[in-house]
Amino acid sequence: MLKRFICALIVFFSSGLMAQQLVVEVTQGVDSPVPVAVAPFSWAGESALAEDVAAIVSQNLGRSGFFRSMNRQNMLSFPDREEQVFFRDWRMMNQDYLVIGRIQPHSGDEVKITFELYDVLKEQRLLTREVSAGRNNLRDAAHFISDVVFEELTGIKGAFSTRIVYVTSDSRDAQNRRYRLHMADWDGERSRTVLESNEPILSPAWSFDGSKLAYVSFETTRPVIYIQHLATGQREQIQSFPGLNGAPAWSPDGNKLAMVLSKDGNPEIYVLDLRTRALDRMTQNSAIDTEPFWSPDGRSLFFTSDRGGSPQIYRMDLASRAVERVTYEGSYNARGRLTQDGRFLTMVHRGSSRRFQIAVQDLKSGRLDILTNSDYDESPSIAPNGSIVMYATQDNGRGILAAVSLDGRIRFNMPIPQGDVREPAWSPFLK
Repeated sequence: MLKRFICALIVFFSSGLMAQQLVVEVTQGVDSPVPVAVAPFSWAGESALAEDVAAIVSQNLGRSGFFRSMNRQNMLSFPDREEQVFFRDWRMMNQDYLVIGRIQPHSGDEVKITFELYDVLKEQRLLTREVSAGRNNLRDAAHFISDVVFEELTGIKGAFSTRIVYVTSDSRDAQNRRYRLHMADWDGERSRTVLESNEPILSPAWSFDGSKLAYVSFETTRPVIYIQHLATGQREQIQSFPGLNGAPAWSPDGNKLAMVLSKDGNPEIYVLDLRTRALDRMTQNSAIDTEPFWSPDGRSLFFTSDRGGSPQIYRMDLASRAVERVTYEGSYNARGRLTQDGRFLTMVHRGSSRRFQIAVQDLKSGRLDILTNSDYDESPSIAPNGSIVMYATQDNGRGILAAVSLDGRIRFNMPIPQGDVREPAWSPFLK
């Protein structure tokens, strides 16, 4: 069964169409999303700005599912300073919070953005902040502002300034296929191609500092693991062995890479020290061991194995090499990922419904909850703030990215106009 699963990841790429820009569409939010208004930010300069900062902040908050953003066409005024805020008007429009701001030329190509957050019901200013940005980096500034507002109102660190990577397949005909590894903002904007190849690309994985990607490429017609340095575009090939070279996973300190190799005949978990190039075999079992990932403290390795008769997730203590089974509920649990606090484990789960769905298990209580209700979900990746799980799924026969909160209350899709997209990976918090 696990062999079929591994093969399916490769076979998928035999039929795909051109993937285009991702677009976030919220399909389900919290029962009562909090109303928030983001007034247009005033601009004191002469030439127009390339980005509407306030619009991006409003979209981010609305797309999170926690908030209901007000359409600026319904606003009675566009204040940019406290003395221009008439709380009665915003209460009349049933708004709980208000964000205002102003943008001023600063020095050279830089601008200074001052933004303020107000509690409309209490008629109270909650925060005032300033941020400087280049005129070509206004979207970064908007994501930063969104992070600040989101954390102030929810107590959860915002993840709007993060990135995602994903793989698309362009196959206009059976003989000519093109595979692309893309990197984009969390919402799919500013997508750029990291790698193009005529052969499949699999398993992109972020380093914990967000500076590098590891992935598997078949560009030499066999699976090889590469590391790509995002700042320079430089990439290096990791030791390549006969057979399977796959599923790279970074250690928290960035010095080691766990991977799956079949150089000795059976897929096993190995750890490569990137400083010394020493290779350490971690598992020795007649079953298939695959899909390793690290605990946040670096003391354990989790992996998928069918050593118990069906694919389940196991944990290895690296000091003692002792292995324990982690998942028991359902006939299939694979592709696990942990939240940054190490408490919650997400996975692809198959239970009594016989469908492949995204589930989360509380490692403290053992409780497992199914988060999705589609038939074939795969490749879960958790936002660094632990609030949202992004995954690949099917929509009318084509691949899209979707996301769900860990409590299942918030859902959104990231569909594309046409084509297939797979293998999402959410970045850590970026500096």
